[in-house]
Amino acid sequence: MTFWQNISYKMFRSGSKLYLLIGINVAVFLLINVAAVIQGLFGHQSIIDFSYEYLALPSYLPKLLTRFWTPLTYMFMHAGFFHILFNMLWLYWLGQIFEEFLGDKRTLGLYLLGGLSGAFLYVASYNIFPLFTQSGALLTSSAIGASAAVMAVIAGAATIAPNYTIMLFGILPAKLKWIAIFYVATGFLGISGPNAGGEIAHIGGALFGFIYVKQLQNGRDMIGAISRLFKSRSKLKVASTNTGRSSTSDAPRQEEVDRILDKISTTGYDNLSKQEKEILFRASKK
Repeated sequence: MTFWQNISYKMFRSGSKLYLLIGINVAVFLLINVAAVIQGLFGHQSIIDFSYEYLALPSYLPKLLTRFWTPLTYMFMHAGFFHILFNMLWLYWLGQIFEEFLGDKRTLGLYLLGGLSGAFLYVASYNIFPLFTQSGALLTSSAIGASAAVMAVIAGAATIAPNYTIMLFGILPAKLKWIAIFYVATGFLGISGPNAGGEIAHIGGALFGFIYVKQLQNGRDMIGAISRLFKSRSKLKVASTNTGRSSTSDAPRQEEVDRILDKISTTGYDNLSKQEKEILFRASKK
């Protein structure tokens, strides 16, 4: 399998939406910046200006109404190499953990709705608080980056498995709950700083990730509708007259899944029995 075939397989046929999301982000970044470098050789920078004008998320409502697509496009744009690098690394690391516990059917919905939640909180804050309305920042501010969407994945993973420990950069052990708390706290403290809009969007994404998992633990899946849009449907119809008990391969009861999710939240995934892990796996395929 060639390099490009391997990438194509992971993005479109592996089942995980992480590779698709990372691939889209990288493709958009390269498309804009490679074209900008080529254009810059001829003394022009209109591609960068165009991308910010039409793809970034403006805070000013009249402008947003004429750029109504930007709450979606902004979450696939990045300001520089390190901006996209760290966003994609966190998405890959924490996204794998999220999919380990809840399967790969919810990642895309969590990313999109987390990014939209960050966009909503950003725009609302800039149009409500005097810090932005009276300083003129409302008229000129715009937001780009996947950070809000990534924060939803981080917060979701930390909520479902707060005591799950990862090795940061292969050196420092850290529990997911402390990673999420650190980013939310630094985001809140940075609201009055130069990247106020970005920090507000981060908090919006994190709030959605936390609320989503809590609602899921209570039996309400807010992403289910989005997941079903991307689920292929079989053309075969099977009728059954079996009125006996369900086989062990059927999807587990929601009450049992909720009990296991509560156990993960309190004691961690590693303390689940083999049978409980199997039940959670089958539920993720539901």
